[in-house]
Amino acid sequence: MALAVAANGFCADLSLQKVQDKGELVVGFCAQYPPFEFKTKTGDFQGFDVDLANAIGKEMNIPVKFKDGEWQGLIAGLQKGDYDILITCMGKNPKRMEMVDFSDTYVNLTEVLVVRKDESQIQGQNDLKDKIVGAQMATSSEKALNSIKDLVGTAKTYNYTTEAFLDLKFKRIDALISGIAYAAVQIQKDPSFKVVGDPLHSTEIGIALPKNTSALKSEINRAIAKIKADGSHQRIHDKWLTVN
Repeated sequence: MALAVAANGFCADLSLQKVQDKGELVVGFCAQYPPFEFKTKTGDFQGFDVDLANAIGKEMNIPVKFKDGEWQGLIAGLQKGDYDILITCMGKNPKRMEMVDFSDTYVNLTEVLVVRKDESQIQGQNDLKDKIVGAQMATSSEKALNSIKDLVGTAKTYNYTTEAFLDLKFKRIDALISGIAYAAVQIQKDPSFKVVGDPLHSTEIGIALPKNTSALKSEINRAIAKIKADGSHQRIHDKWLTVN
């Protein structure tokens, strides 16, 4: 009986076969989060997640097709079938894991506190009383902000971290929380910001898949393990996420 159930369950999961029959792996993301994913002036997608997706596709011997979407709608789009997987610097958390499955972790993302370069009062999370602190909603940055909300005067959320940086620049907020790699890119473009204090939070980042797609998930995990073992993952990491 147990064998029959297992056999039926295995036959029911055609997720990998479906991708192979289609002849492409459709990867959803929000191309507004450099250095993980962004669109160049010529319209090309670039970033850590783009190179990672292409390396996984190469390992699976299947072309990758990228589809850009709004961050808030990515999981709904995955559930609806608009994408096969999401590779979009998405942190694993209990709420998301009720809606989707995740691959093995492909990177750990550290959240940091960013202020204006001329800021002298804020040296870390213990200096945020009566201060306005921003973070992108529904991200690991918002989770980090929530974890220190008792220390913060006012928490303000944004659709995108870029908007928080703009408000910080024009003194509409006092500080913001961002992934360290994204913060490094922004500081490189505009040196009027700086990182202060100790890292606030570390989040495991994984590839999101629809529920009940164990065959595709197993193949994705095999590909991640392979590109970690052969050095491809490290080269991609060094290219995009090394912070000097």
